[in-house]
Amino acid sequence: MDKLNQYRQAIKQILTRYSQIKPSFGEIERYTAFDTEQDHYQVISVGWENRRRVYGCLIHIDIKSDQIWIQYDGTEDGIANELVELGVPKDNIVLAYKSPFMRKYTDFAVG
Repeated sequence: MDKLNQYRQAIKQILTRYSQIKPSFGEIERYTAFDTEQDHYQVISVGWENRRRVYGCLIHIDIKSDQIWIQYDGTEDGIANELVELGVPKDNIVLAYKSPFMRKYTDFAVG
């Protein structure tokens, strides 16, 4: 399997698992949105908590120039660490939610 397909499979595996975790509050559904042609991947939460509408992205990942760009990570554990556990080198993961200036102080790619 080539690198790009390996990254797509790793992202789908992780995001699918998070989409199956039901929040402990409210009537909230989570589902995945995979755009495999443009390489955009998300987990989205939709529902109600009491009278409050819940709608938003839990995780957003893109693949750009053979690197995985984590645009948003609303998890406690961190998607980047899970990608590393699945064999993705840290220098192929960009923490896009950090400013370009701060990325150089992480163990991950600067983009």
